[in-house]
Amino acid sequence: MIKIVNYGSGNIQAILNIYKQLNIDCFVANTPEELKDATKLILPGVGAFDETMDQLIKSGFKKELDRLVIEEKTPVIGICVGMQILAKKSEEGILDGLGYIDAEVKKFDINTFTEKPYLPHLGWNSINPIRNHEIFNNIDFEKGFYFLHTYYFSCLSKEDTLATTNYGNQFSSAVNYDNVFGMQFHPEKSHSNGIQLFKNFANL
Repeated sequence: MIKIVNYGSGNIQAILNIYKQLNIDCFVANTPEELKDATKLILPGVGAFDETMDQLIKSGFKKELDRLVIEEKTPVIGICVGMQILAKKSEEGILDGLGYIDAEVKKFDINTFTEKPYLPHLGWNSINPIRNHEIFNNIDFEKGFYFLHTYYFSCLSKEDTLATTNYGNQFSSAVNYDNVFGMQFHPEKSHSNGIQLFKNFANL
């Protein structure tokens, strides 16, 4: 059973609607106890790093997530802030992240941009796959996905980057380490590409 972790952040209903359209069972876990039989996990994310981590810790979800993801190797996908909390830390806050991927979250530095786009990074942008993975089956890379963020995910190891996107400079827009996946964009707002991505995740 795919379970969406409800820690008070993210477009949960939009994700549920996509899986209903795909005729794939998906359940919202409102308590850590409701995660126990999960075969896949989704970490939605809208908001700030520290606020999201604080909610995870206070709700008790973090302890159960650690068990499932680290010990049981349950596949997990983090979306936007849900991706950023997979890192060890963030310039946006002071709390530790989940640390499932050896990475830091940094704020875009417009002084280093080769072009001068505005912040936040808002709207549709293409993605450039760095390595092949079935989570990208039948994805239109040029069409891309919908983004909304000011901070980006910086991997210590280049091997953890699945895809990059150009916004001023190249950044990791999709990451993967073992059973852990992160997408900086919002697949639930990305029409056919987002639907296909959620389908691919279900089929992993």
